[in-house]
Amino acid sequence: MTRGFGRTFSLVAAAAMLAAGLTSARAQTPVRVGKAVPEAFSFVPLDVGMRKGFFKKRGLDVESIAFAGDAKMQQAAAAGGVDFMLGSGPGLGFIAKGSPVKGVAAMAGPPLLLAIVVRPNGPKTVADLKDKKISVSTQGSLTYFLVSETARRQGWGPKGIDIKAMGAMPGQIAAMKRGDIDGAIMDIGNALTLEREGEGRILVRFTDIKDFHIHVIFGTDKVIAEKPEAAKAFLEGWFESIRFMRANRDETVKIAAEVTDKDVEITNRVYDELMPMFSDDGKFDPKALTLLSRSLVELEILKSETDMTKLFTEAFLPK
Repeated sequence: MTRGFGRTFSLVAAAAMLAAGLTSARAQTPVRVGKAVPEAFSFVPLDVGMRKGFFKKRGLDVESIAFAGDAKMQQAAAAGGVDFMLGSGPGLGFIAKGSPVKGVAAMAGPPLLLAIVVRPNGPKTVADLKDKKISVSTQGSLTYFLVSETARRQGWGPKGIDIKAMGAMPGQIAAMKRGDIDGAIMDIGNALTLEREGEGRILVRFTDIKDFHIHVIFGTDKVIAEKPEAAKAFLEGWFESIRFMRANRDETVKIAAEVTDKDVEITNRVYDELMPMFSDDGKFDPKALTLLSRSLVELEILKSETDMTKLFTEAFLPK
């Protein structure tokens, strides 16, 4: 009788555990998260959080979706295709134009991610870029912004460099190798790889731009209104991912190498270059917002400066 009771108890306990597991699975809130581009180290924290379970333990079932630039991702947000977006600081300009999203965290500061790369026999100095053809992902994107800003800083005006919007990075690299364009702005991982292989040369870095938000996490108006707890949970998972990345270099490099399709040697260099740019708290910097507001007008993305405080909220940041 005791043995039979034990079997019965075990069966009841197993059933309870199964029911609890099913309830937990049902409790997972599905969220779709867009990456402005698929290959950038900047967005690896999403993959780290997914693989380490940082989002799942907060009740989120995350689906990652990659795009070919900010503009296409913003279009997907307007169509209801994503809930959160890992995009650019200049992407705040889309909100002023009516995009149904809002910045919910400033995820990274100085634009350390990007570099203008030219052919090995291409322009020798920044001054040689005047009227040269440089490719970007899409018009209005972060890459477009920084190439335009380079021209403006040289005194040529925002159109002093012939910017070609060409979509995904593989096509841009192929066009540069063919000689269809003089160079491309790309993430430092691709830049270092091309330079090592003798197929490109890094000409411009943006390390002198200090007060900046290269990346912002956006939430759609719909998810902010209908799933505020999901917004809080997503940001908690994101910043736990950042903490993990800082404390676990080797595992982070391994994950990043797989996600970005780069070898470990290059990814180690990228880790050292880019980890300093990530924010630990997601708070927006007034100086960075002032620079963005002014530049969006000078680059003719907006007609006049806007109140940047209306384009973001810090209500969902971890306390």
